[in-house]
Amino acid sequence: MGDIAEDRAAVGNIGRGLRHIARAVVDYALPPRCPGCGSIVDDDRQFCLSCWSSLHFLDGPACARCSIPLPTALPGGPVTCGACLAAAAPFDGAPAAVAYGPVARTVALRLKYGRRTGHARLMAQLMARRLAALAGDAPILLVPIPLHRWRLWSRGFNQAALIAAELTRLAGIPHDHHLLLRTRATKMLRGQGRRERERIVAGAFGLAAGAKEKAAGRHLVLIDDVHASGATLRAAARALRRSGAARISALTWARVVPDALMTSNIFDFARVDSDMFDERMTG
Repeated sequence: MGDIAEDRAAVGNIGRGLRHIARAVVDYALPPRCPGCGSIVDDDRQFCLSCWSSLHFLDGPACARCSIPLPTALPGGPVTCGACLAAAAPFDGAPAAVAYGPVARTVALRLKYGRRTGHARLMAQLMARRLAALAGDAPILLVPIPLHRWRLWSRGFNQAALIAAELTRLAGIPHDHHLLLRTRATKMLRGQGRRERERIVAGAFGLAAGAKEKAAGRHLVLIDDVHASGATLRAAARALRRSGAARISALTWARVVPDALMTSNIFDFARVDSDMFDERMTG
């Protein structure tokens, strides 16, 4: 028996050695590159110093309902922003890992249109910390924003579902990409104002058969890549409200932050949204 164990150990050592050699050859021929700018880095899914430094992590004070960053922390516990006081968001928090900017945008576009599906793992790694902050009494179920079947057929994958699957792998929290349905195709939201965006996505989502049983007593967390005006996330959250879930939240890779709250990054809400990009990234 001792000889067999030694033989197995030797085979295992040889296998690990071969994998190490193969990895070295691949890294020499195809060195890992920064997902933001493409410069050579030390390891896969690693940003260069410049791109990493440019990311703005959204872990400061935020609205208790929609998670829009607030300029300063206020005493007295959770604070609700003016927009949510006027019309409460249909979810219980919508944090994002980073503010939408050039690097965050490039990563999202290369996943969605450049077919860099490995970027989903990178995004999930930075989103996992924000997911942990959503934990409460109710068990969490991740629900990726669905694509309409026509768009899914043309793209070949749903980037939100890829991110959700990676979050499941990293955090051990289950996901269900069949619970929420895209019941009708919608036109691109690019260039549309807030009211028009709301009109376009109104009623675009529905619950799958058996969704209420799956959602009962759970905290449903919508997963998407980019949170811009929030029209898509709000429409999806309203559909999930009909499931009887204990709580509804949202979690995204990047969020557009108004320039009044983050003066170093100025964006136009009418130009970005979680499902509107029509650009193609080939780099």
